[in-house]
Amino acid sequence: MGIVAGLDSSSDYTRIVVCDSGTGAVIRQGYAPHPGDGYAGAGGKRTEIDPQSWLVSLGEAAAGGVLEGVQAIGVSAQQHTLLTLDAAGELVRPALLGNDRRAQAAAADLVDALGGRAAWAEAVGSVPEAAQPVAKLRWLARNEPESAARTATILQPHDWLVWQLMGRPPRKTTDRGGASGTGYWSAATGAYRPDLVELALRRQVELPDVLGPAEAAGYTPEGLLISPGTGETMAASFGLGVGLGDAVVSLGASGSIFAVHHEALVDPTGTITSFADATGMHLPVVHVSNAARVLRGTAELLGTDPEGLSLLALKSTPGSHGLVLLPYLEGERTPYLPHTAGTLSGLRRESMKPEHLARAAFEGMLCGISDALDVLRGRGVQVRRVFLLGSAAALPAVQAMAPALLGARIVIPQPADYAALGAARQAAWALGVAQGTLSPQEPPQWQGAAAEVLDPGDDLAVGQAVRQQYAAVREQTYPGAFGPSGPAY
Repeated sequence: MGIVAGLDSSSDYTRIVVCDSGTGAVIRQGYAPHPGDGYAGAGGKRTEIDPQSWLVSLGEAAAGGVLEGVQAIGVSAQQHTLLTLDAAGELVRPALLGNDRRAQAAAADLVDALGGRAAWAEAVGSVPEAAQPVAKLRWLARNEPESAARTATILQPHDWLVWQLMGRPPRKTTDRGGASGTGYWSAATGAYRPDLVELALRRQVELPDVLGPAEAAGYTPEGLLISPGTGETMAASFGLGVGLGDAVVSLGASGSIFAVHHEALVDPTGTITSFADATGMHLPVVHVSNAARVLRGTAELLGTDPEGLSLLALKSTPGSHGLVLLPYLEGERTPYLPHTAGTLSGLRRESMKPEHLARAAFEGMLCGISDALDVLRGRGVQVRRVFLLGSAAALPAVQAMAPALLGARIVIPQPADYAALGAARQAAWALGVAQGTLSPQEPPQWQGAAAEVLDPGDDLAVGQAVRQQYAAVREQTYPGAFGPSGPAY
C-alpha cells in the first residue's frame, strides 16, 4: 500500500514514526522537544503555551527527510487542552493545557448548574473537571470575558494540528475519541451538546465536524492524505492493538484504567468516564488518584527508592503479615473519597518490619487498581488481559503480584511510541479506505505490541485472599464507599 506516518504531539515533545502501511514495521523516526516555557501556574508547571511551538517542534522532528515518501499522516496529541480561535482563525490567547487547575471552581459550578453529577453523566458520559475544555470555557467566560467574546471556534490540539497541516481550510474536523473528552460531546449519542457549550461560555461557537474512524480529514497542499487524528489515550490504545477483553492500566503518580467495550456506559455516580476510541468502539475509563505515588512515598519513608522498595517487598509474603495499606494518600476518586488520607492497619509487633510495609504498599496500590477494574467488570466489561504501562510496571514486585491481585493475564509491553504508532495505523486505515483496499469497518491488521506475558497460575486464590483482607479493612474504615453494588474483593 505504501508508507504512512504517525505524529504524536505530547505535552513536551513531538515524535514521528514512519511505518510500512501494510505491516506496521517502523522504517524511521523523528523527535524534537517543544520550545518555549509558556505560562507557569502556582505549582511551577507550564499551564499555557503558544501552539505555534508545536509546529516548530513538528518541523524539527521531520527534518532530514523523515517524511520522505510518506503518503498519509495521522496525528495524535495531548488531550484536555483548549484552543480558542477568532472569526479569522487566529488564536485568541495561548492554549490552556490539561494540567491547569484554575478551572476547578468553574467545573464545580457547571456540575451544580446542570443539576448534579448524574445529570452530566447522562448528558455526555462524564462529570466536569478542571482539565476538561468545558470547564476551561466557563473559566474563560468568568476571568477573561474579552477573550470569551472574541472566541468563534474551539478546538483541541490534534484538531488544530490537522487543520494546520491541511493549510487551514474553511472546514475544521475532529474525531470521536477527541470529542468524547471535551465535556460537550456524548459518546452514547454521537452528538454535540451545544447547550452545554453555551452554559459554559454563555454563547455559541463553531465546533469541529466529528469524522468517522477511517474518514480522511483532507489533504495537505502537497497531496498527503490526513486521517482524522485522535487523542493520545485513544492513539496509544490503537497502537498497542488492544481489543475486546483487554484493559489498559497506566501507572503514573495517579492511575487510569480503561477497557475496550462495545457500548458507551452511563454511570450516574460519575466514577466511569465514557470515552470513545479511535475504531468506532468505546473506552470506559476509571481513574484512581494514587498509583506510583504510593510506592515513591513508601520508598522515601524507608530510605530507599522504588527499585529498593521492590526488593524489600519480595522478602515478605502475600498479605504482608496482616499489614494493610489503604493507599488514599491524595484523597481518592475510586472510591469517591476526595478528602480522605491513607490508612495503615494491622500493626503488630511481628508485622512492624520494613519488608512488610514495602509489600503492603504494592498490595495496597494494586488492590486499589483492582477495585477500579471491578467497577468496569460490574458493568459487563470483559477483562481477560491487562496491559500494564508506566515505569512502575517494570518493577519485579509489581510483576510478581499483579496477575493474582488483578485476576487476569498481565501484558507488559516493550517501550515504544504507541501513540505515534496508533496515529500511523489510523493513517494507514484512512489511506486504504481511500484507495479501496481496506474496509471502513476493519483497520489494518498490524502486529501487536511486543510484550512479556504473565499468568496468575496457581496464585489466583492467594491473590483473592489478599484482596479479601484489603476489602475488609476498606469496608471497616469507609463503610459503603462503593455503594451496594461496588467491589467486595
